[in-house]
Amino acid sequence: MSIPRLTDAEVSALLAAHPAWTLRADGKALERELRFADFNEAFGFMTRAALVAQAMDHHPDWRNVYDRVEVALSTHDAGGLTALDVELARRLDALAR
Repeated sequence: MSIPRLTDAEVSALLAAHPAWTLRADGKALERELRFADFNEAFGFMTRAALVAQAMDHHPDWRNVYDRVEVALSTHDAGGLTALDVELARRLDALAR
């Protein structure tokens, strides 16, 4: 079963509701950079996020350098953004607080 991509209006609503996220230039992914006090906090966030992502069976593209975590969300099977990305962005925002 295919997951439908978000409409332009849904993407706009998502960005308004989650201002820390930006739309990648190609319009196919959300991106966010998170900063933490140190590597331990950044890695702790990634560990908690990995458990959430695994439970959702929806995994982010991400990169960690010391106190910084760069995250990109996209549903590769759909070729863009879907409701899965909305939900994972919401959950990652909650973990980052």
